Amino acid sequence: MPRAPEPARDITGLKNMQQLIQLRWIAVVGQVVTILAVHFGFGIRLPLEAMLTVLGGLAAFNLVSHVRWRAPRTVTNSRLFIALLADVGTLTAQLYLSGGVTNPFVFLFLLQVSLGAVLLEAGSVWTLAVISSACVAGLALFSRPLPVPLDLDRGLASPYIQGLLVCFALNAGLLVTFISRIGRILRAHDARLAGLRQRAAEEEHIVRMGLLASGAAHELGTPLATLAVILGDWARLPHFTSDPELLNEVIEMETQLKRCKAIVSGILLSAGEARGESSAATTIGAFLEELVHDWRATRPLVAFEYENQFGDDLPMVSDSAVKQMIDNVLDNALEASPKWLRLVATRQGGTLVLTVTDRGPGFIPEMLRHVGKPYQSSKGRPGGGLGLFLVVNVARTLGGDVAARNRTEGGAEVTLTLPLAAIALEENLPHGD
Repeated sequence: MPRAPEPARDITGLKNMQQLIQLRWIAVVGQVVTILAVHFGFGIRLPLEAMLTVLGGLAAFNLVSHVRWRAPRTVTNSRLFIALLADVGTLTAQLYLSGGVTNPFVFLFLLQVSLGAVLLEAGSVWTLAVISSACVAGLALFSRPLPVPLDLDRGLASPYIQGLLVCFALNAGLLVTFISRIGRILRAHDARLAGLRQRAAEEEHIVRMGLLASGAAHELGTPLATLAVILGDWARLPHFTSDPELLNEVIEMETQLKRCKAIVSGILLSAGEARGESSAATTIGAFLEELVHDWRATRPLVAFEYENQFGDDLPMVSDSAVKQMIDNVLDNALEASPKWLRLVATRQGGTLVLTVTDRGPGFIPEMLRHVGKPYQSSKGRPGGGLGLFLVVNVARTLGGDVAARNRTEGGAEVTLTLPLAAIALEENLPHGD
């Protein structure tokens, strides 16, 4: 049976952690430049050995983080909190060695708290804010003083004012850059959650329709069987055998009755209640050939073209859900374009691509914007639009996709894309598919 793909992992936390790692590399480079510029450029003596040791520890921590969080994995709130706490601890150590609260870069604590407010849960944010405040209070009491006067009356000529301006520019630039990035990540996460909620609602709708269809199929089984017996008796009566026109009508009625029984059997088979039939091993080429043959035999066709450009055939298990999905697309195309339509099967890498083309009036713009939504139809009848809705959901369950467009030369085109991993027998897939 087809295998649905595993749900995509939520990587929002991982992306946020990677943003912190990038920010930390900027901090390492920025601190190296600042320490060397202050020590050698401004002639302000700093404890280089101790400060570079702290900086080496930060670089080593970030290298380990880079390796650890390179592969997809879940990043929890506590891990983000620990990462920000490491940054706060490193900043505290550097400021302790370089003047404490008299160092203008003390305001970088606000950067860590701001990032925490965006990334962390409420309790962790307040904890980080309290720890940062305690660190600032501790630096006011305990730190190595710098032999540099504040000289605030000198304005921009004061080294403290210059450092304050640099600190403000760093805070502003980094906050704008990284919080904008993190905001985009969080918005993408919210959009993904909204999509999952919409999908859950649609699948619940499908379940309700499936239960209704399964119950109706059970109820229709007995009258269809009775009609089959009656038509079989009629076909043998002299009144009908002597009149070719009446006999042809009886034969056509039997054909349509068989189609009704096949539809009922397909509904029950999809619901796990097969009417004596069972899934059978076949190939993609044979499956499509049989599907086209059965569809042709039960529809009033004028011109129907089928092209199999799949290439090397692959074994698969015949599945009624896939058959019904393709039949549904063909039925919609036939209703829009009774005189001509075409089905083309191709292979693109590890996917089966089925393209249905017609020469009908095409889709209205509103339908193209909401392909796969229930009750989006131009047919103007109650319950319309469910066909394509079911097609989209079956394809999505298999990890595939459905695309619709209007052709420039007139008519419409619907493309079904199904991963071979979901429909072909796994042991027969070529390596890499």
